[in-house]
Amino acid sequence: MVLRACGFIVFRRLASRVPPPDNIEYLLLQTSYGTHHWTPPKGHVDPGEDDLTTALRETKEEAGLGAEHLRVIDGFLQELRYEVQGKPKEVLYWLAELRDPGTAVTLSDEHRDYRWARLEEACTLAQYKDLQDTLRSAHRYLGALQDKQ
Repeated sequence: MVLRACGFIVFRRLASRVPPPDNIEYLLLQTSYGTHHWTPPKGHVDPGEDDLTTALRETKEEAGLGAEHLRVIDGFLQELRYEVQGKPKEVLYWLAELRDPGTAVTLSDEHRDYRWARLEEACTLAQYKDLQDTLRSAHRYLGALQDKQ
């Protein structure tokens, strides 16, 4: 049986003289368990729950950011597949912008720290290639959207 989790790549745009897309920072949470890895907010799907509802619930639980704080970006959905302790796992990530870049993050007990990081720092923190690729894909997607405006 495949373990399924869902979450958001949460980003904020900084009001600065730095031109897009370099004014974008991504939210990563550091786990309070295991190797204390860094990850976007995500969690397991509860029975009867749809994937997007899971992503919203987990982001609220883990980072204190609810649907009222986020703007889901249409057209971006990334699926990661890997093994955890020999068992298959799927993770779906949507992309969401923090409506107010100054909104505070409130961590749950599952995490011990958080960081807003530009793309390269976020990729360094992320460590896993598939998550790094997902962050880069999100960044390219946001760059393409910016070009269309």
